[in-house]
Amino acid sequence: MKFLLNGQVKEYDGDPDLSLLTYLREIEGITSLKDGCAPQAACGACTVDIDGKAKLACAQKMGKLDDATITTIEGLGEYRQKVYANAFVEKGGVQCGYCIPGIVMQSNALINKNPDPTRDDIAKALTPNLCRCTGYKKVIDSVIYAAEAIRKEETIEPPTGNGRVGTRQPKYHAQDLVLGRHHYVDDVRKEGMVYGALKFSDHPRAVVKSLDVSEAAQLPGVLRILTAEDVPGGRFIGLIQQDWPLMVAVGETTRYVGDVLAQVVAESDAAARKAVELIKVEYKVLEPLINMHDALKPDAPQIHEGGNFLSESKTSRGDMEKAIAESAYTAQGQFQTQWIEHGYMEPETAVAYPSADGIEVLSQSQGVYDDRIQIAKLLGLPLEKVRIILHPNGGGFGGKEDLSVQGHAALAAHLLGQPVKVRLTRDESIIMHPKRHPIWMEYHIGCDEKGMLTFVKVKFLGDTGAYASVGAKVLERSAGHATGAYNVPVTDVVATAVYTNNVPCGAMRGFGVNQAIFGLESLIDDLCQQGGFDRWQFRYDNALQNGDMTATGQVIEGGAGVRETLLKVKDAFYTAKYAGLACGLKNTGIGNGMPDKSESSITIAAPDHVIIDHSWTEMGQGVHTVALQTLCNETGIDPSIVTVRVDTSAEQDGGMTTASRGTSLVGNSMLDAAKKLAADLETHSLADLVGKKYTGEWIVDWTTKPGAMVEKVYTHYSYSYATQLVILDDDGQIEKIVAAHDAGKIFNPTLFEGQLEGSLHMGLGYAISEQLEMENGRPKSTRLRDMGILRAKQTPELEVIGVEVPDPYGPYGAKGVGEIGLVPTAGAVANALYQFDGIRRTQLPMELPKKQRIVKRK
Repeated sequence: MKFLLNGQVKEYDGDPDLSLLTYLREIEGITSLKDGCAPQAACGACTVDIDGKAKLACAQKMGKLDDATITTIEGLGEYRQKVYANAFVEKGGVQCGYCIPGIVMQSNALINKNPDPTRDDIAKALTPNLCRCTGYKKVIDSVIYAAEAIRKEETIEPPTGNGRVGTRQPKYHAQDLVLGRHHYVDDVRKEGMVYGALKFSDHPRAVVKSLDVSEAAQLPGVLRILTAEDVPGGRFIGLIQQDWPLMVAVGETTRYVGDVLAQVVAESDAAARKAVELIKVEYKVLEPLINMHDALKPDAPQIHEGGNFLSESKTSRGDMEKAIAESAYTAQGQFQTQWIEHGYMEPETAVAYPSADGIEVLSQSQGVYDDRIQIAKLLGLPLEKVRIILHPNGGGFGGKEDLSVQGHAALAAHLLGQPVKVRLTRDESIIMHPKRHPIWMEYHIGCDEKGMLTFVKVKFLGDTGAYASVGAKVLERSAGHATGAYNVPVTDVVATAVYTNNVPCGAMRGFGVNQAIFGLESLIDDLCQQGGFDRWQFRYDNALQNGDMTATGQVIEGGAGVRETLLKVKDAFYTAKYAGLACGLKNTGIGNGMPDKSESSITIAAPDHVIIDHSWTEMGQGVHTVALQTLCNETGIDPSIVTVRVDTSAEQDGGMTTASRGTSLVGNSMLDAAKKLAADLETHSLADLVGKKYTGEWIVDWTTKPGAMVEKVYTHYSYSYATQLVILDDDGQIEKIVAAHDAGKIFNPTLFEGQLEGSLHMGLGYAISEQLEMENGRPKSTRLRDMGILRAKQTPELEVIGVEVPDPYGPYGAKGVGEIGLVPTAGAVANALYQFDGIRRTQLPMELPKKQRIVKRK
């Protein structure tokens, strides 16, 4: 058979059932199209043009493409490539970038048929394409901009900037993301590279009695099969507690269906996966523990040797009995939230290979230094023998904090002495990686006759699943944010995390705070109804101000911006017919007695080349751009000559990219380094300074542990604040979300807006559609389309309003914005729906009055 690929005639006589996606990536080496879910055909990252129509390459069989004309983004021609690249960068339509080449191809097919598309036309056309980062608003802006240029046969010049803080400096290296030229880990090819595939447990709880790999080992192409016995170092790993085995050994009991029993290493990915199917396991199947409420019962099966209790966080102050008795109005209720799949577009992949004196790993992790610690332990190597090189990833949202395939790739490469790639399919990713915690909570709150809050009493119970991950910290955050963005004089908070045989739960954007705010904000409206209080005024009167206390007893010494965010939505609230209001705060930094630390360096490599080294993972949020802007703001250096990289060989250890701390930590450490360079530039040119290296650091080692007997409580060094307003139409559908967010100092308006629009999209999905359903310890579905992620046509109008109340510790006063964007959303949706139909919602996701329709975009 013959076909035309990007203008060239191709002949093919191979497997007719081979997917076009595999052919293009593995045979032609075209990696601009991405494998986000193959063969599920759910994400659109592999979109190509076939005979003038946008098609998903993972769903096209080679045998059906005779005489077809196939175009990938490489075949669009230089003019359209530049138009799309520059349009998406200028309008901020690209964040992690994994989905964008597919979106470009889908948009190009639309523009060829409809040169002047409306916003609704574009949203409908993008139905096959998911984006988890942007909320689609800036994607649609970008497509409209590109369509106009193409229609008028005009060019779009590459956007430029001076790099100063507060400007719309173009995102670092974003053109490459748009055109699929950035290499994610799965795009990497190395000479002699072989492939690993994992054998997962067939049962959530079962004793592994025997493991027979003999038939699998005989399959042609299989090089070696690794089991728990092959791990040369410590087999148990974890970010906080070392309770998660790289592989479960014969004689041990599995704890969830994502436990790995063996790894096949073969000459091809297909051979490795085929061999996995031939591995025979004999189990003694046990009844799984699947209900978190049963976990602490005396007769519950014990998931770990120490039992099913993981952690308890407590905080209290004041006389609760008296506060309840003297309150004029009280409200109470039980609330339940759900498991959520992160849904990042890039599934997990790692490539490892031997180095001269150890091992090197290409990682997509959110914490390459944590990767290094755990891999060194697994291999029994000193830290200096393990090098982790970050490849900016295709989305994380907390789901790439725990070690996944990096350890397996490193083990195989170490033992075989050659490069090894291990990648998860979307089904495997959903089975294996930790999710957002389902949390049960029982809230009781009260106020006096004037509408001033008097107490908050709450119990949280969180299902952390099979392994600890960061579950203790997630429930600690729920407890620490239990009073939300309000000043409450009397509190009693208990948050407990337990083990079950369900999928592990760990970090996800919001980190236990969105769950708490959903329950709290629903009851705030309940108090307002009972007392006849104005819902906006009630929140304004009770909002945290400087000098007030959070749930932990920390006094806010500066930067409290809740009231300013409330003022920004006031007019829209009072003019809306059906409006739901919710406020939120979210910590910046880990805190709670753990140090927040960042190191950065600036190397003058040449008169026209400056290198920034830092430790924070670029995953779409723009942390590389923040580092760049800090440098340029302090020194006036041209941003076009700056390279930003993350590599453990630079020894700039900063820990995990989490807790909305990237901007403040990289910003402050870069400030420290950049001021030293700026001082030298007063008397020297860059040419004079070639070879010099400037280092900077910023450390917060003065936060206090929960419950510590200290004179002053410092739970976190910073907080960010927000108010969100959800407006419904006359059918009870979500028409618009207005989000006012206090960022302290907005480093880059385009990145700020994009982060929040993406957060709103994710928060809305959390509220009304997203859910990973579990049944008897197993996901009911591992299909991405069943996770409930909203498509472009389901996303309402989003309005982001920036507020700047400077933080005492943030660089230029900046606060974190990565997580707080979805903290108030579910509460605001619940309160809006109550205004529409008078029904209080206590469980997520919430059903809208009827199926959501496409809404008119302005």
